[in-house]
Amino acid sequence: MSVQPAASLPDTEPALPHVISATAPGTSATEFLADARDTVRRRLREHAAVLLRGFQVGGVDGFDRVVRAVSGEPLTYAERSSPRSTIKGQVYTSTDYPPAEEIFLHNENSYQATWPLTLFFYCITPPDTLGATPLADTRRVLNLIDPAVREEFARRGWTVIRNFTPGFGVPWQQAFNTEDRAAVEAYCARSGIEAEWVGRDGLRTTARRRAVHQHPVTGEQVWFNHLTFFHVTTLAEEVCEGLREMLDEADLPTNTYYGDGGRIPDEIMAHLRDCYRSAQRRFDWQRDDVLIVDNMLAVHGREPFTGPRKIAVAMAEPSSPA
Repeated sequence: MSVQPAASLPDTEPALPHVISATAPGTSATEFLADARDTVRRRLREHAAVLLRGFQVGGVDGFDRVVRAVSGEPLTYAERSSPRSTIKGQVYTSTDYPPAEEIFLHNENSYQATWPLTLFFYCITPPDTLGATPLADTRRVLNLIDPAVREEFARRGWTVIRNFTPGFGVPWQQAFNTEDRAAVEAYCARSGIEAEWVGRDGLRTTARRRAVHQHPVTGEQVWFNHLTFFHVTTLAEEVCEGLREMLDEADLPTNTYYGDGGRIPDEIMAHLRDCYRSAQRRFDWQRDDVLIVDNMLAVHGREPFTGPRKIAVAMAEPSSPA
């Protein structure tokens, strides 16, 4: 299939993220949100992300109060795909990957039957260099994708196959927050996931999902999926080659396909990655920044970094296909 290069769209989209700065030193974030919550949520739908800067947050406990002020009860991180540590309650570290590694742009938990509509990031300690949480508007990404590619995914959907193999990635016990196989099977059954136990302690899951969704609030069409992030070719080239040499394709830790199981050509995946990168925007973290992201309107990632970067994360407002 011939793929048209990602188009260059005029840079007239709203700023990403939209920045709201405290008007006076020491302004409490939660007190500000008591009056400005509706405004912040409107800006979130328009811009896809809002950055609160210069406010007094009050540490992790204060961050939890910010989450509740904007979105209510924070969610538990379930069906995990990356290593995280719990800081307190439902506040987690951002993904615990080595600092030299990039984390590609993605929508949080978009491979699941339900996902958080709103994400929160809190800068406890900024990095010394780089370490941004880059963002891209999924409405813009959708428009950048070659129409024929977009239409094929809209028609066929996408499939993710995950292999939980001892020694590779997150173990199934951590991913599903249980050591009870029956509990895993029940979760998969109600979440539209096929589960197959492999060998003595391995698990293979298969889930078929939509690639294009309708936003539940704005009604807009958005490119919302994990198919690029989970595809083996999105890994670093040497890692991708090593895994392909070491394992049969069916045994790769994660890989994605069209919804009917058809193989996605590598050039299609390269085109999708180009579209994400063309839409990407970045900012440098400052201490006590709080970033609020509409998880269906924006993807996020992580740059490599140096220094003691510590970003707390929380998720809220469960959502599911319209």
